[in-house]
Amino acid sequence: MGLCRLFLQKHSQPKLFPGDIVEYPRNKYFSHFAVYYGEKDGVPYVAHLTCRDAKLLLFGRALRSEIKLDPLELLGKKYKVSNMLDDSFSARDFHGVVKPAIDDMMGREVTFDILFHNSEHQATLFRYGVKKSEQIEKVYKHIMPAWKKLFEKKKL
Repeated sequence: MGLCRLFLQKHSQPKLFPGDIVEYPRNKYFSHFAVYYGEKDGVPYVAHLTCRDAKLLLFGRALRSEIKLDPLELLGKKYKVSNMLDDSFSARDFHGVVKPAIDDMMGREVTFDILFHNSEHQATLFRYGVKKSEQIEKVYKHIMPAWKKLFEKKKL
């Protein structure tokens, strides 16, 4: 039974509910985050902040980014539910608050900023009404020294 359970854990996908934050690991430092939107015509969709069609500018900013609705597995087959702030904040009502907020943001230009407005910020903003990025907090101590001189010389 143990081997069967291990196989299922490794090869099955988590159960998703509308409003869940979906994390797609990219490398050891960063993941891409989305909010599970539900199914349309039997296909599961996620809403996410993307800069894939925008030019990523110097210092991690991309103008003309946007919230997109894409099929769940278009962003990757490896994902997990990551409602990381459930212990600190209440999740907002999906149908009354989150879905209308996502629908309202569709088609609007948003500036993607790796430090101040990335996909994790956007996902937590939708789910909790709070803008937070735990992954940036972990790497910020490494980023800031590299940019300190540029800040001082007002080149950033």
